[in-house]
Amino acid sequence: MDNDVSAGSGITTVVGRLALGITLLAFGLGYTEVIDGVSAADAVSIAQYVGGVALFVAGLMAFRDGDSAGGTGFTVLGALWFTWAVSADVAVSANAAGLFLLLFALVALSLTLAGGDQLTQGTHGLFFVGLLLLSISMFAENDGLAKAGGWFAVAAGAVAWYAATAALAHWPTVLPRRAAGRGVTAPG
Repeated sequence: MDNDVSAGSGITTVVGRLALGITLLAFGLGYTEVIDGVSAADAVSIAQYVGGVALFVAGLMAFRDGDSAGGTGFTVLGALWFTWAVSADVAVSANAAGLFLLLFALVALSLTLAGGDQLTQGTHGLFFVGLLLLSISMFAENDGLAKAGGWFAVAAGAVAWYAATAALAHWPTVLPRRAAGRGVTAPG
C-alpha cells in the first residue's frame, strides 16, 4: 500500500477532518436511532461548535495556508452545521427541512466532484448520499430513508476520522492499485 500522507496531512486539514468526522458521527448516529434515547437533535451542540465554528475556522486557516479546496470544503460545511444547529429549535415544515438538506447535498456533490484525495472524495460522496436520502425522507416523511441517510453520514464520519488519524499516524491514505487482469502487468 502507498503511504501517501503528504496530501492533506497538514494540521489544518487534520483538525478539519476530525471536526467533520465527529460531527458526522454524532449527526448520523442520531438519525439511525441505533443508540436508545439518542436522536439527531442531540447532536446540535456538537454541530454548532465543532461542526460549525471549528470547521469554519479550519477552513479560514486552510485558505490562509493556500489550500483553496480544503478552505472551501471546511467553510461551506461549517456554515451547513452552524445553520443546522441554530435553526434546530425553529419550527419549519418537512418540505423546508428537505429543501435545506437537498441544497447542501448539492454542495457535498460539488465537493465530491471537485476532486482531491480518495478519502476526501469518499467522505464528501458518502455525505452527499446521506443528505440526499435525508432530504427525500423529509419530503416523503419516510423514517426508513432517514435511518439509511443516517448510516451514510456515519460512514462519511468514519472515513473523515480515519483520514485525520491516518495523516497523524502515517497510515495508508490511498488504495493500492491492482493489475488489469490475470497475466497482465501494469506498466511502470
